[in-house]
Amino acid sequence: MIALLAFGVLLIGCSERQSESKSPPFDSAAIERAQQNATLFVRQKQLSMRFQPITYRVIVLRSRRQRDSLLRAFGVGRSRDSAKVLATLNRKEIRFIRVGDSVVVPDRIETDMRAYAVFPQFYPHAVDISKLILLSNKYQAYACYEHGELVRFAACNTGSKGKPTLPGKYYCNWKQRERVSSLNDEWVLPFTINFHQYAGCAFHAFEMPGRPVSHACVRQFLDDAEWLYRWVRTGNVRDSIGRFLPVGTPVIILDMFDYRRPRYGPWMDLRSNRELITDLPLDPLAVEEPWIPISQIPHKLRRGLPNKRRYLVARDTLLARGIIDSTFRFRESVDYNELRRLRKAAQQSSQTRTNPITPVVPKP
Repeated sequence: MIALLAFGVLLIGCSERQSESKSPPFDSAAIERAQQNATLFVRQKQLSMRFQPITYRVIVLRSRRQRDSLLRAFGVGRSRDSAKVLATLNRKEIRFIRVGDSVVVPDRIETDMRAYAVFPQFYPHAVDISKLILLSNKYQAYACYEHGELVRFAACNTGSKGKPTLPGKYYCNWKQRERVSSLNDEWVLPFTINFHQYAGCAFHAFEMPGRPVSHACVRQFLDDAEWLYRWVRTGNVRDSIGRFLPVGTPVIILDMFDYRRPRYGPWMDLRSNRELITDLPLDPLAVEEPWIPISQIPHKLRRGLPNKRRYLVARDTLLARGIIDSTFRFRESVDYNELRRLRKAAQQSSQTRTNPITPVVPKP
């Protein structure tokens, strides 16, 4: 009996030792990651409930009376906040809302524009990034994040089909309170923030007709442009061999607008503020730089273009990746100042040939 008991104790001891040897080692890093993920999940849940559901409907303005009634309902001329809601939802200035237009209207007014965002209120993959801008050409809107939390939502009008604002990762390089365009001195651009040195892409205030119409820049309402101007960080530093390294706020442009739509865009198809862009990058800073064709770079800047081959093969790359199709035609970058100078010189030359100056012959 004693021998049997001893044998049983020995078996139990062996079993315990085998169990101990099979148990996974203590992984403090895994536990910490799990705790962080749980914290992010709770924060995401809380922020997703920041605003109550808002439903949208589309109405067609069939008369001037109906248009005026709509503008009065949104306090145009009286309430700046309510009017801004209407402008933001339709991606256009109030003056561009006309008879015959289809217009998105909400079932209630929330003065915080983040309530109407097509981006999530919390972006967990940006929690370690102090400031980040996400922009959707498709929805003609952008979002500003601080450590993953949405702090600003705004409408924008981006590049036209011939001069698109191409998807990819950019950085804010420099800013200027009021800039006169280097290509056209008739364009005065308040609150300019450059995010591509050579293509001249920039955020700035300009008219907003409600559709992609710019020369690859990002147009905004004036108050949004001023806020962004004060919020972003800009700058570049040089590495040991003289290359520019960006340190400004990253700008991630997500997609392309569907230029086949004759008017408006997919923001007209949204039925509530619960419909969000969900296909966001898991690592925003790993997004590739944009593929910008050489045609989008002003001629005077092409000679000193770094990594010029990338610009030369950009169009083929965009085609191969399905970002554009074979019908897409980029318009050459035009220096309108130089064009006007040449036209003026040609006119003066023509006038001189038509009305030659009679030489003055001195009297003997």
